[in-house]
Amino acid sequence: MTMEVEREEEVVTPGEELGRSSNLIPGKGAYLAPHNRTVYASITGRRTLIQPSPDSPDQRPIVEVTGHKAHGAVPEPGSIVIARVTKVMPKVASADIMCVGTKSVREKFTGIIRQQDVRETEIDKVDMHLSFRPGDIVKAQVLSLGDARAYYLSTAKNELGVVSAESISGASMVPLSWTEMQCSVTGQIEQRKVAKVGA
Repeated sequence: MTMEVEREEEVVTPGEELGRSSNLIPGKGAYLAPHNRTVYASITGRRTLIQPSPDSPDQRPIVEVTGHKAHGAVPEPGSIVIARVTKVMPKVASADIMCVGTKSVREKFTGIIRQQDVRETEIDKVDMHLSFRPGDIVKAQVLSLGDARAYYLSTAKNELGVVSAESISGASMVPLSWTEMQCSVTGQIEQRKVAKVGA
């Protein structure tokens, strides 16, 4: 038996609720939020329901969101992204997501790194301004789609964090440890949450 595809003209946007996991299986362009068992859209596009075959043991339809235009890579919970830090505030840093895995994105996706997601230890002592600076390139993991259509990112794991940065003088910096980088020209040391080299 082939599965029946039921097209709906309804356009949905990232973070929009598609239904409960008790009634739907998330497919492409959708994801399940474990904390409330709700399925959400992860991209902008048209919602499609794929009905299961009559002999399928799971009779829940699959919900997919098909992009209305050619999409590049799209961040999803669990994916590793490369992002450029745009703003650093006392509790959060914001960044523009440039790549998902090895694929570049075609749309603008914003990432948010919260103070509690910077590292795994001494979370309450994290100083955002000693972890990131605007212009830093960071490797991070997508936690979830957060508020205002921004993705919550984490740099807590050792292999995540700043992978490329320029010093105050504009020269490239070399990592010294997981908390320090050194200007290749002046030798000045600056604080960062550095990604483990070679990870």
